[in-house]
Amino acid sequence: MTESPKTDLAALDLEGLAAFLKTLGEPKYRAGQIFRWIHRRGVTDVAMMTDLSKALREKLSARAFVGAMSIARVERAADGTRKYALRTKKGDVVEAVFIPDASAEGRNTLCISSQVGCAIDCKFCLTASLGLLRNLEAHEIVEQITRVKEDLGTLVDPEAGPPIQNIVMMGMGEPLQNYSNVVSALKMISSQDCHNISPRRITVSTSGLAPRIPRLGNDVSVNLAVSLNATTDAVRDRIMPINKKYNIEQVLDACRAFPMKQRQRITFEYVLLADENDSDADARRLVKLLEGIPAKVNVIPFNEHPYSPFKRPSAERIESFQRIVADSGVAVFVRTPRGDDISAACGQLGAEVDAPRKMLRIVD
Repeated sequence: MTESPKTDLAALDLEGLAAFLKTLGEPKYRAGQIFRWIHRRGVTDVAMMTDLSKALREKLSARAFVGAMSIARVERAADGTRKYALRTKKGDVVEAVFIPDASAEGRNTLCISSQVGCAIDCKFCLTASLGLLRNLEAHEIVEQITRVKEDLGTLVDPEAGPPIQNIVMMGMGEPLQNYSNVVSALKMISSQDCHNISPRRITVSTSGLAPRIPRLGNDVSVNLAVSLNATTDAVRDRIMPINKKYNIEQVLDACRAFPMKQRQRITFEYVLLADENDSDADARRLVKLLEGIPAKVNVIPFNEHPYSPFKRPSAERIESFQRIVADSGVAVFVRTPRGDDISAACGQLGAEVDAPRKMLRIVD
């Protein structure tokens, strides 16, 4: 008689853990203990869960295991940025980027991925050249934080090294295309039993899957960033094919329907491409488009890479674009490239990831 396959405890949420423990005749509260060991402390060996009885640990070892990502590679940039290549239990690789903040606030940020590759096919993004292999499961999204904290030495002892205050889901993949896993992961990340990161410190970035933008705001209380990158449909159709399905007007209407707290603003990401979307007229159109939306604009001078024909605008063109937007009263910031010497800057993730260079549409 063949044995039943072992259960991966890391893949279960609290409810799933409680249901599994019930099959072992164990009380529900044990689920919280196990969940904290896995997601707060990063333990991958049941034997190390020392507040569980020896008998329970033996039962768990016989029926279950704790699956874990491994860090395949860490690259360190001159500015302190670290790019992590994380290998999943299924064997594929995703990237996460730790961005330290040297300011007095010390708000360090971790950029995490939601998919292996991406199917959106933005023409300026390196990840798009990979295509899409699969959606990450909720626990795989969360575990990127766990493994990076472990590497930084901050998993169990927050005083041992730089903590992570901010999470941005701006890595590989389109988060809203992996909706249910992303929402589950967001709830886990902010849970006291997990990383306990306030939703105010979590930002989800989307290329503009319009119907899911208000839905996200109703399901979880996080910050929204929208990759707009153009002020006309003709240009956005060309550089972001998703615009042919959800055009600028539809995306902005969805943003207006996104529920926000007082003083909360939507971040509009605008990658500046020389001679494509960087004119003074574009800047003025951008201001007009954002009327009535509590907004701030992140101007991102294009981070060049070999898989895209676009070029970074001149410093003068960047300054002119920013000045026109700022003079209108819209908060606008030019994002300084971080980690571009290790291909960790915006739009550069996936340079060495072993994903297929083909498109597999996965929409849940």
